[in-house]
Amino acid sequence: MSEHRQPGPGGRSPTVADVLALPVLAGGEPRVVAGEEHLGRPVRWVHVTELTDPASFLKGGELVLTTGMPLPEDPAGVRRYVDELAAVGAAALVIELVRRYHRPPDALVGACRAHGLPLVTLARDVNFLEVTQVVHALILGHQADAIRRTQRVHEAFTALTLRGAGPEEVLRAAAEMSGRTVVLENLVHRTLVCEPSGTTVRAALADWERRSRTTPATDRAGVSGPEGWLAAPVEYQGERWGRVVMLPAALPAAFPGRAFGPEDVTVLERTAMALTIARLTHATPWERTAHRTALRDLVEQRNRSPADARARLAALGLPAEHARFVAVLADLPSGQDTGAAETRLCEELAATGVRALVGLLSPTRLGVLLALGPSRPWREAVERLSRTALAAVPGATVSAGAPADDLADVARSFREAARVAEATEPGRPLPSGRSFHERSDVGLRRLLYALRDDLRVQDYAERQLGPLLDHDARHGTDLVATLRGYLDAAGNKTVAARAAGLSRETVYQRLRTIERLLGRDLESGEQRTELHAALHAVDALRASPGHSPGRGTDEFFPGPGS
Repeated sequence: MSEHRQPGPGGRSPTVADVLALPVLAGGEPRVVAGEEHLGRPVRWVHVTELTDPASFLKGGELVLTTGMPLPEDPAGVRRYVDELAAVGAAALVIELVRRYHRPPDALVGACRAHGLPLVTLARDVNFLEVTQVVHALILGHQADAIRRTQRVHEAFTALTLRGAGPEEVLRAAAEMSGRTVVLENLVHRTLVCEPSGTTVRAALADWERRSRTTPATDRAGVSGPEGWLAAPVEYQGERWGRVVMLPAALPAAFPGRAFGPEDVTVLERTAMALTIARLTHATPWERTAHRTALRDLVEQRNRSPADARARLAALGLPAEHARFVAVLADLPSGQDTGAAETRLCEELAATGVRALVGLLSPTRLGVLLALGPSRPWREAVERLSRTALAAVPGATVSAGAPADDLADVARSFREAARVAEATEPGRPLPSGRSFHERSDVGLRRLLYALRDDLRVQDYAERQLGPLLDHDARHGTDLVATLRGYLDAAGNKTVAARAAGLSRETVYQRLRTIERLLGRDLESGEQRTELHAALHAVDALRASPGHSPGRGTDEFFPGPGS
């Protein structure tokens, strides 16, 4: 959609500078002697005049061409002539230095400088009629192009609305059409979506809340505030919900309003309309969507730079500087209304003043990014969060990663939390005095549970214990239980017999049968360790629901038991 922002006359109204560069005028050797800083003014029409009061025939935006013949003799009259042109909004005055003058009168130059009116002299004779024809054709061609481009804008946004596009897609289209950065914020000046163009997220969102609060809201699309933002309101059920903002390109601070043209206004108006409709048709609040997107981008490391990530979090209201971050995952019981659970957890955290991003990361998994002060004990904060989550969603399993001192390390904290969750079978008892699981809880049993779907683990368990399992299945014996008791007793036959309620001779006999079936020496500490690991692997396989989590993105976001 880049055709919407072509440089030069093809993509905008021709300016004074554009007209002076045309061959029909360039042959007259044009020279700007005043008002050079305003050569970017658009030219609406060309007016050839030899009247002493041409302003009465102008409407503004005209390039005025004259041979200089009608200029008054006295300086006061010259100044009045320029005063009237400036008052009506003429784009520029072009005077031919061939017939009456060979240099522009000082009074004329001074008056044009005083008003900032571009004054251009022509050293050679120029056919004014030809200039008029060429420039008018250019202007009319631009107007026809502008109508076609406006039609394409309307068609593009209509298509987005009909297919139910979300706010990210709508803003992306607006940024592509306008070539400018577009931002969506809610009523409390939290940035939900930012589509940068020609800049970075960091530059666009730096100190966003303060800048936004100094930019007054408008009832319709219009330029507002000290930076000259083009803004339009976005509504929800008849009430103002937020606004969409188009940021200006770098221009002289004295002329912020000139950053935007009619096409920019059209694009922003259609953006606001599409967002208003989308807000009605999308059930999930956009604040929740913004949190989910921010979390995924952090975990998948999709931000262009750490600075962009910090700017996005700050614009969402999360401290991004001088903070420690902890990733927490809450796996929900199957059948749970995850959207409602997400909302309840957000409300509970907000009520307790916890600063966090909360987002649904898979159908059964919520992700939380806690932002803590550098000196605050992280386990205490996670414990409070976990208890809040369990109160909101009874039966949830909460897992935490180790703290990250920088946003760039948040992905690692989420990976750790995901690995803890993968190693936690449903219903596993929690450590005393704690309501969440962490990396230090993962021992051999839980490691093998996490690896239960790896074919190498399955092959190992079968090679080590397959003959014994087969024997028990065929003969109705329970030699596996005898082996388990013996290994749990660290090879002490007396302790194993007592725990099983059997005589020592019976245990001895069974152990000899186990050694024969497995071809193992149970007096070997190494072989006992191998068999013990294989028993844990069998336990993990029997506890498995039989579904393997995927890798890639889902490595971080599989649901419980997946």
